[in-house]
Amino acid sequence: MSWELAGQIVAVAQGSRDLFEYTAQFYLLAVTSILNDETLKACYCIGANVVDPRELPDLSGLDWREALSICLESFIPQYAVPQPDHHDVPEPEPHVMPAAPALRVRPAQPETIHACPAKPALHASPAEPALHARSAEPKAVYVMPATPNLDVNGFYQDGDVIIGTLINVHNLAATPDLSFTRKAELGPCLNFQERSVRWLQAVVFAVEEINQSPTLLPGVRLGYHIMDSCTRYPNGLMAAISMISGGNETCGTIKPAKLLIGDSSSTQTILLSMTLSPLQIAVISYLASCQCLSDRQKYPNFFRTVPSDAFQARTMAQMAKLFGWTWVGAVVADNDYGRGAVQIFEEEIKGSGICLAFFHTLFREQLTKDVARAATTVQASSARVILVFAWYADVEVFLLELIRRNVTDRLFLASEIWSTSDLLANPKLYTISKGTLGVALRSVPIPGFDAHIRQLHPARYPDDEFLRILWENTFGCSLTESSSMLIQNALPPCSGRESLEGVHSQFTDTSQLTVTYNIYLAVYAAAHALHSLLACTPQKNSDPKIKPKCSSPDNITPAQLLQHVRQVNFTTLLGEEFYFQDGSIPPVYDLVNWQRAPDGSLHYVSIGRVEGNQLIINESAITWPGDSGKMPVSKCTSECPPGTRKAIKKGLPVCCFDCLPCTEGEISNSTGSIKCYRCPQEFWSNSFRNECVPRETEFLSVRETMGITLMGVAVSGAVITATVAVIFLYHRNTPIVKANNSELSFLLLLSLKLCFLCSLVFVGQPSLWSCRIQQAVFGISFVMCISCILVKTIVVLAAFHSARPGSSALIKWFGPGQQRKSILVFTCIQVVICAIWLSVSPPSPRRNFGIQGSKVILECTVGSVVGFACVLGYISFLAAICILLAFFARKLPDNFNEAKFITFSMLIFCAVWITFVPAYVSSPGKYSVAVEIFAILASSFGLLFCIFVPKCYIILLKPENNTKSFLMGKP
Repeated sequence: MSWELAGQIVAVAQGSRDLFEYTAQFYLLAVTSILNDETLKACYCIGANVVDPRELPDLSGLDWREALSICLESFIPQYAVPQPDHHDVPEPEPHVMPAAPALRVRPAQPETIHACPAKPALHASPAEPALHARSAEPKAVYVMPATPNLDVNGFYQDGDVIIGTLINVHNLAATPDLSFTRKAELGPCLNFQERSVRWLQAVVFAVEEINQSPTLLPGVRLGYHIMDSCTRYPNGLMAAISMISGGNETCGTIKPAKLLIGDSSSTQTILLSMTLSPLQIAVISYLASCQCLSDRQKYPNFFRTVPSDAFQARTMAQMAKLFGWTWVGAVVADNDYGRGAVQIFEEEIKGSGICLAFFHTLFREQLTKDVARAATTVQASSARVILVFAWYADVEVFLLELIRRNVTDRLFLASEIWSTSDLLANPKLYTISKGTLGVALRSVPIPGFDAHIRQLHPARYPDDEFLRILWENTFGCSLTESSSMLIQNALPPCSGRESLEGVHSQFTDTSQLTVTYNIYLAVYAAAHALHSLLACTPQKNSDPKIKPKCSSPDNITPAQLLQHVRQVNFTTLLGEEFYFQDGSIPPVYDLVNWQRAPDGSLHYVSIGRVEGNQLIINESAITWPGDSGKMPVSKCTSECPPGTRKAIKKGLPVCCFDCLPCTEGEISNSTGSIKCYRCPQEFWSNSFRNECVPRETEFLSVRETMGITLMGVAVSGAVITATVAVIFLYHRNTPIVKANNSELSFLLLLSLKLCFLCSLVFVGQPSLWSCRIQQAVFGISFVMCISCILVKTIVVLAAFHSARPGSSALIKWFGPGQQRKSILVFTCIQVVICAIWLSVSPPSPRRNFGIQGSKVILECTVGSVVGFACVLGYISFLAAICILLAFFARKLPDNFNEAKFITFSMLIFCAVWITFVPAYVSSPGKYSVAVEIFAILASSFGLLFCIFVPKCYIILLKPENNTKSFLMGKP
């Protein structure tokens, strides 16, 4: 609601009204429709100086900043936009405000008010003639209760041009009474900071040095107005309004400041810049480093003598990458300074494998609670590196809490605000601050500044309230005119002989001037801008009688000075060129490391520097925290070793992961690999999955146990077959040999011997010729064997059927000649099949990579599946006929019916080869070859034993039965 916003603006602009009281008044005016929206946002915020609100100018359609600017121009004349002149610096177009219309003064009832002597008019705008009438006679005004005077909390030195400065001499304010039973007022500032008084003296020293310079601002005396911002938004804004308006309800000759130096806090500086931007007042900060302030569209009047936080946050991200810290915590101030730094840090580490373990903020108003919560998280977290962006006093509380919890093994990455602070030299913090790495502002000595500090005395600066407090704290005495009544009552009066010579404190320590030098630079930047503005500019007319046009300190405006601040350019003490680039200066940092000195104390040592985006660091010079002296490891999960890969845990950052071993055939040969890589086809992963090694070649070797065994069985079969042949040859004239066609028996024994021997071709490393020969020899040998058995079966049937009447001619048509021809025909058919197979698509050796991963199988392919099927099919066809005929002859009358043995042998043969098919298909690698050899040997032994063992039994063991009569079954 607009009345709420108006109430806040009022409290800022006036600095002497209660926020809630203003808000209530605006609410009533809004409800009664006395004021329009623009007036609610702007004009009534100057309520104490305005006549009846019903007489306010019409600001309809204007932006609230423009409306506020018009109102301020109406009541604070020096902020009126001047009319263009030929010698003035042209104003930027967006900042030119329309002139305020003359206010209509309503006759008022006489009223008693507290009036101050009129201040001299300062460059009044032509659009404000009615202002003089306001001061000539009493008017009816809306009087509101006054707040305590702010000016007594400042330090003022008169001059032709005044530079306003905000220093956070105190960093805490008393909590206001929010019970709403009485008017809420700002409480006193607390927690006095000695270091900030040194910053204040940098302004005093720089102004005195400039006033003594014959080249810089000659003839112009520079003044200053320094006030305490108390590190709080209301205090800082009220002090700023007081300085630019020339005082806050005080009588005197305080001149308004044309430019402001400050504040130290980024958040306060943002509010300060946005408030003063419509008035075109330049704001030069010495410590506000938030990246957000680099936005020239939002903050066109902001400048700073400190680099942006973006660079130190990026530097810390670079250090995390350099040292391999992937799990980093963050504890930051709960403001734009801390949150902005973490945001930049997160952007910088995106995609680099670094994660933020936790993120906690410290808010000074509830510091104890926030510190306890952050310390608990740090204690529980596995992160060993903590990023800390916070005010040094808050960091001290945080570190003390960690020590109380005995958490002393963390490494802190310190921001520039506390990386060189004396708090780390506190003996209580030795155990935790050792090894701290920090980004520090560059320290530059200021000639003569140490002497200035040592010569300070309250008698020399009687109006400096801050010096009085410092003096009382340092020497433990009370100054007679001190406003610190409690100290004055408790301490003896000062003798006047006290001196800062020989005093060692934060205030007198000028060995490392970082922020002090930034303030010193800010004053010189303002002085050079003012020097450029006041310099005489030659006229365009070439007439030498016309003198150059010169500006006067009395008629310059903040808008003109702002334009020259943008263009400032001078040489610093280091001989470097100083200029503002988008409101900031080029980044230059020192990298520091807190190390233990020989005497046991801690001090920081420079270990590198940052120039632009370049990080230069001496790693060997770093002292790490703890007693081990080793660099801390800060990781959510240790890096996955070679042979494993990362697997992200669901719901956790990418830095937290599991390490899964690579699967067979894949490797990872680097630490922290995110994936495993497949080995080339000829290679396989080793047992550690970190290297590809050549695959082991596998085949049925003659050197392995299985190969030797099969070869031994095959040779044994061939030897037994040969033995049987010898026995038959020796007993060739006996009835049992003659009765079974000795010629066919010898031919069958030869084919069985070939069957046994053909299995030897399958053993050994496959080659082109061995693959072709083994299948052909196998097929031909078995066809020859089955052909002999088939012919034998036919002979048996023919012999018995020829004994029947009228069947004697049957045996004549199937005599020995026909038997041999039949075997030859049956065998030739298989030869033709094999020849066609070998000529069209012969078997060939192949390296099989898909059966066993770590091994490559050397095997013979069948080439043409149809050819191989024909070979086996033909053997099966002959075996089926043979078993069918033998089955028919099984019951023929005879003591030795060979058909029975043939039937039994063929049953074994068929059983072996039927079971061979599934066994062969399911056997991997060399075992499929072993299955085929086993089938050959098993079927061969089946035929040999079933057909010839009974005969050998009679020949060798029952010779009395080896007679014709016994074989014929006669008594």
